[in-house]
Amino acid sequence: MFTNNENTLIIATRKSKLALYQANYVKDLLLNENPNLQIDLLPITTKGDKILDKSLAKIGGKGLFIKELETALLENKAHLAVHSLKDMPAQIPENLELVTFCERENPKDAFVSNKYQSISELPKGSIIGTSSIRREMQLKATRPDLIFKPIRGNVQTRLDKLDSGEFDAIILAAAGLIRLELQDRIKEYIDTDIMLPGLGQGTITVQINKEYKNYSDLKKLLEKLNHPATYIRSLAERAFNEKLNGNCQIPIAGFCEFLDDEKIQFTGLIGDKDSGEIIKKSNNIKSSPLNAKKIGLEIAEFLLENGGESILVKYL
Repeated sequence: MFTNNENTLIIATRKSKLALYQANYVKDLLLNENPNLQIDLLPITTKGDKILDKSLAKIGGKGLFIKELETALLENKAHLAVHSLKDMPAQIPENLELVTFCERENPKDAFVSNKYQSISELPKGSIIGTSSIRREMQLKATRPDLIFKPIRGNVQTRLDKLDSGEFDAIILAAAGLIRLELQDRIKEYIDTDIMLPGLGQGTITVQINKEYKNYSDLKKLLEKLNHPATYIRSLAERAFNEKLNGNCQIPIAGFCEFLDDEKIQFTGLIGDKDSGEIIKKSNNIKSSPLNAKKIGLEIAEFLLENGGESILVKYL
């Protein structure tokens, strides 16, 4: 069905514990719908996993976590690749497509510390571990007295560095900690008024090759796994990201949420981590989910026209 010689569906994934969890999560969803499928994982070490002594912004961004997986798709070594949506750059290869957006886990950032219960408890001069421009520039807006130092590695590696005393606290995605059953390490879920999440944070997405010979069948199979509300939110956040040509090297954030079954709200921002300037905008008239993509684009355009473009040029 899916290959010339066998009925095995191959999933490309990174080798980290969290990535393998996500790949197995998609595998289980597929098997629940199609119990006769044979599914194997193809674990791959990416360049982003290998280079741990430099910030992602300096070595090419989060795209370094997906390039080898995309190559596996393009070379027909795998039928689908499972990613964290927040790792996906604004532009992906033209012949590849994101077709599945699984139900979103808690999208917030998490404050993790062995000494303090919340950001507000941190003394002046506390050392915070994060390599995210987005997190640093937002936290600086409320706590300019903190010291920020880069931290790389998988979730457990970062927790080990915290436990060894290198940092007073670190900031991680809540979703990753929850999926690894490490939610007990979370001292505070950071409110979105203080820190907008990364675009797509908490969402698992599936990518396939549009030139694959059984593309249509595979797409139909995977679209059944879509979570409707997550799909709508992802449309808005991806549209915002694409308009701003987003990657981890530029200080942007955006977050779409359902206010009720018929209304969504999108909030986006562009900030400068050096000056502390932040330009932020929400759609004032709560909009229909049918307008998700349009809303993301409109908020991005507003931010660009109201000072955001002059900030972003510093990071290009």
